[in-house]
Order: sequence, then structure tokens, then C-alpha cells
Amino acid sequence: MRKRLIGLFLFASVASMGQSETIELQRVLRVNILSPGIEYEMPISEKATIAANAGVGIQGTYLHLDYTNSGTTYYIAPFLDLSYKKLYNREARLSKGKNLDYNSGNYWGVRLLSNFKEMKAHNALRKDDINFAFGPTWGIQRAYGKMHLLFDVGSVYYFDTKGNNGFFPIMLQLNIGLNVN
Repeated sequence: MRKRLIGLFLFASVASMGQSETIELQRVLRVNILSPGIEYEMPISEKATIAANAGVGIQGTYLHLDYTNSGTTYYIAPFLDLSYKKLYNREARLSKGKNLDYNSGNYWGVRLLSNFKEMKAHNALRKDDINFAFGPTWGIQRAYGKMHLLFDVGSVYYFDTKGNNGFFPIMLQLNIGLNVN
């Protein structure tokens, strides 16, 4: 019990470290609501972060990865979303007195989204239980108090483990959640 209390105290201490108006990027733990998941974002340089988001969401099939070839069927499945974000306008935001909390800013980056076996029966007939989408993104993320908003857009090359693949010109992501620390 004592070890648990010490661990909880250390976790709370690290999590409560300052969210002050500084240009420095921060480690952020989020609970995403729109596409339910837990996300952890951490700085890897003065202007870049990496983020890992794991959860369960409604996924759409890709044109060459299901048997219907319509690209309009959906399923519920676990996912893992990895992102590299290069934030480029934080100095301008700081000079204008805008919020920098929780890594708020505009970014460009790269995203790898993995979708896994669906959780229940559905109308999509996927050719494989695992697929991936990889591509460049441009986006914004903002903090409004503890609320988190992320929107990004980019194109993706998608593929599965059986060799099926294709290209999709516009992929959108919208995420709403809570910054925990």
C-alpha cells in the first residue's frame, strides 16, 4: 500500500508541473471523447512532439481493403494512431498573447493510423483484420482550459498485411477531449 501511495504521489507531482505561458512544449496526457481513447504527447525537440493515441472508434473502410469496394462501410474497432507534429507558429502566438497551454499551435507532420479487428458484427467485409494509413498532415490543436481540440487534414497511402493498398487524397481528423495533466 505504501508503494502505491508513493507512486500516486510521484505521478500527481509530475502531472501537476506547470502549465504556464512558455514557448516550451509540454508532456500532455489526454482523454479523447469524440473517438474514445487515451493519448500521450511528448516533446522530442524544441518545436516537435510525438503523440500516441490508443482507443476504440468508428472506422471507415478503404476502397481496396474491403470486398464491397465502395469505401462507404463502417465498423467499430480498436486503433493506434501515431503522430509526429512540428509546431511552427508558437512564437507568433506568444507575441500576440494567445494560449500556448498543452502544446496549442499549428503544425505539419506525419501520421500512421492502424486499425485492428472489428469488435462486433457489421456490414463491412474487410480483406484483412489489420490495416494501416500513412501520410503527411497539416493541422491545428488548441486548448480551451482543460478542453482539447485537434483538427488535421492530409492525404494517405493505405495498406493491409495481405498486400492490398491504395491512395486516398483527403483524410480528415477531428478530435475533442480533455487534457488530464
